[in-house]
Amino acid sequence: MTVRKIEPSDIIATAEYAKLRADRRRQIAEVKKNRRLEVGPFATFYFESFDTMLHQVHEMLFIEKGGAEQLPDELAAYNPLIPTGSELVATVMFEIDDPLRRARVLGMLGGVEHKAFIRVGGETIRGVPEDDQERSREDGKASSVQFIRFPFTTPQIEAFRSGAADIVVGFDHANYGHMAVMPPNVRQALSGDFA
Repeated sequence: MTVRKIEPSDIIATAEYAKLRADRRRQIAEVKKNRRLEVGPFATFYFESFDTMLHQVHEMLFIEKGGAEQLPDELAAYNPLIPTGSELVATVMFEIDDPLRRARVLGMLGGVEHKAFIRVGGETIRGVPEDDQERSREDGKASSVQFIRFPFTTPQIEAFRSGAADIVVGFDHANYGHMAVMPPNVRQALSGDFA
């Protein structure tokens, strides 16, 4: 795998993208269904890749219509979320429809971005939150969207790819101690993120 970053030359003009958008959205939906994992009642891990981030940049340019002036900001925002070959990167969303319940639950999840992990056999890979901004407020309220990277060692990558042991994704937060076993289709898709 060659680690790629999105370059301006990868971007399709907005008018052209508009013609391809429905097909592109269907294609990325197929990709994404093997890159998501629900953990507990509210959290979903969306594991990012070059393709998911390229789609996101196109969508932002299409929706916001900022053109060439907008592109540098989108590349600066989304390129850091592309795995570098020795890590997995997830957008973690706490999805709670009811606004009152969402405020109550997120109010108890301060610091949750520091409590994510992936366990491969006996090895635990701790999540490292993106430090572009604070994701938990001083009053203890967590953001509903977290960006977390999981740096792997070479032996951990080999164990992940081997299929020999279960892979568990979870949180060890006092108010959100949930875990989920990664299904084989997700494991297979994510194995391609390693160089």
